[in-house]
Amino acid sequence: MPHQYVRQFGQRLVHRRPLEARAESESPEAHLNTLDLVSLGVGRTLGAGVYILVGAVAKVRAGPATVICFLVAGLSCVLSGLCYAEFGARVPGSSSAYLYSYITMGQLCAFITGWNLILSLVIGTACIARGWSSALDSLIGNHISQGLQGTLSLQVPYFLPTYADFVALGLVLLLTGVLVLGARESTLVNKVFTVINLLVLSFIILSGFIKGDLRNWELTEQDYKPNTSGSPDTYSLERLDPLGSGGFMPFGFEGILHGAATCFYAFLGFDSIATRGEEALNPQHSIPFSIMISLFICFLAYFGVSAALTLMVPYYQIQPKSPLPQAFLLVGWNPARYVVAIGTLCALTSSLLGTMFTMPRLIYAMAEDGLIFRGLARIYDRTGTPIMAIMASGNIAAVMALLFEFMDLVDLVSVGTLLAYSLVVFAVLVLSNHPLPSCCFLNVPVHLPDQILSKKEKTEDKIEMKSEVEGSPLNYGPEAGTSNILKSLWFPTSTIPTRKSGQIVYGCASLLVLLLTILSLILAQWPSQVFSGDPVLTTVAVLLLLLITGVTVIIWRQPQNPTYLYFKVPALPVLPLVSIFVNVYLMMQMASGTWALFGIWEAIGFVMYFGYGIRHSLENNEQQPPASTSQTLDKDIPGAGSS
Repeated sequence: MPHQYVRQFGQRLVHRRPLEARAESESPEAHLNTLDLVSLGVGRTLGAGVYILVGAVAKVRAGPATVICFLVAGLSCVLSGLCYAEFGARVPGSSSAYLYSYITMGQLCAFITGWNLILSLVIGTACIARGWSSALDSLIGNHISQGLQGTLSLQVPYFLPTYADFVALGLVLLLTGVLVLGARESTLVNKVFTVINLLVLSFIILSGFIKGDLRNWELTEQDYKPNTSGSPDTYSLERLDPLGSGGFMPFGFEGILHGAATCFYAFLGFDSIATRGEEALNPQHSIPFSIMISLFICFLAYFGVSAALTLMVPYYQIQPKSPLPQAFLLVGWNPARYVVAIGTLCALTSSLLGTMFTMPRLIYAMAEDGLIFRGLARIYDRTGTPIMAIMASGNIAAVMALLFEFMDLVDLVSVGTLLAYSLVVFAVLVLSNHPLPSCCFLNVPVHLPDQILSKKEKTEDKIEMKSEVEGSPLNYGPEAGTSNILKSLWFPTSTIPTRKSGQIVYGCASLLVLLLTILSLILAQWPSQVFSGDPVLTTVAVLLLLLITGVTVIIWRQPQNPTYLYFKVPALPVLPLVSIFVNVYLMMQMASGTWALFGIWEAIGFVMYFGYGIRHSLENNEQQPPASTSQTLDKDIPGAGSS
């Protein structure tokens, strides 16, 4: 009896959700070309990261080496972006990483992914609102912050701001009300804001190189010592010398890694491209190309702006809450700061709208599946909007924007998103060697070219023949021992995936995640000891590398799924594993306070899932037929379509 209960419990955790094909009348019309997708990705990505985050990272974490921070973060996002492109091809109607995980990996993985994406969206909204408030404050001469600091100053712990930001609170509540009234996302408005954003950024970069001075990348302690006496900066790290040691890397290699982990937030938004596969023209080319082009454009913008900022102004004089307008003020270009402030407001407005349109869609989908409270899926009859999902997420984001500092929110978003992206990459790695094609996860007929279809039929015949051979009693004789198991790991007998090879890949991939996590922890906590030749730590690191290499070769030797996809991740299994390692290593750079807040969020989620979701989702699966994509995500939800 206990064994049966444990088995049923485990089956609930790995239960995969079937997905029916949507009718042709329900399928969205394909109307987005590559330019539309690039505009969507750039508009969602270039926001608070380029206008606010650049200054905060440059001042207290990396100095002029902020350009390297964005390079590292950008490479991490490229690796995850390639995996996102494959998930869009493998489950073309999923429309979100949450549903993709539910269809392919099971319920528990889907909940963790969705719960962390909710964290990223809610706190991301608070981050952008906080940045929008700072930009407006700078535009009108800092009167808002001065007034609030003088009348509503909070005598609170260090992790809370010096004043409550009621402008950010009001902005989020205002947009929440607009969503409740049924506003829809507009591709045209997004394009206009994106063009304005790129024009302003081009002006900033050109101006920075004109007014810049290379000596600001070669500062010494004598240059900034007179500036050490002043009010403490709430953004600074806990260092004996908050201004670093000077030069291009004033905070050393450690500062670059801390900065790269924070800068990961700046690239969030590219995943919105991968979820538009059914709306894209020629998705097999436009989706992966759009992701890569968007990330490249965003990297150039971040690289150029961070270089221009640190060339114009010594990094220790940067104002973290409004770096670019204040930089133009310091170099004597007073009118330019108003242009920059207006561009900042346009970019942040576009990014904020995109985030707030996406947020209720995810909450609605999880609530309708029963993983979180079903009341959040309630639809307002007059406007057809998920009113409870919008109000709950909007109110939480508003409170976060009111009471927390921008950088604390950014680090929390980065941890949640890095974990969610790693789960997606893990799923792509496992499914690439899964014996079932994508159509087995969905009740969808796959329309393939005749040549590919004939090849697929031959493949299925081989699978059936192989299954008969494997099921023969001869395989269960005394000679089928350890040697046969090791032989099957290094020399698989089949050239196509089988159930056994799929289990081998899943087990090896799980082991690799554990080994990569341990290696990342060692390299993050004791990097100098490892590279200086400490006998214990260096030996452990080398052994881990050898184990990782061996297990990777085992996965590489297993047959891959021959199912036709319009895009597949190159260099399997190396690229997904490198992506997981980089993501985990960046997560290890976060401060203990960030991990404490993240742990609280995860604990709340698991209490909700094991206390409510696991029972109600099972009832949903037993009582209701499989839902179509349109029923789950696009029905009367703001932002599901574009006007």
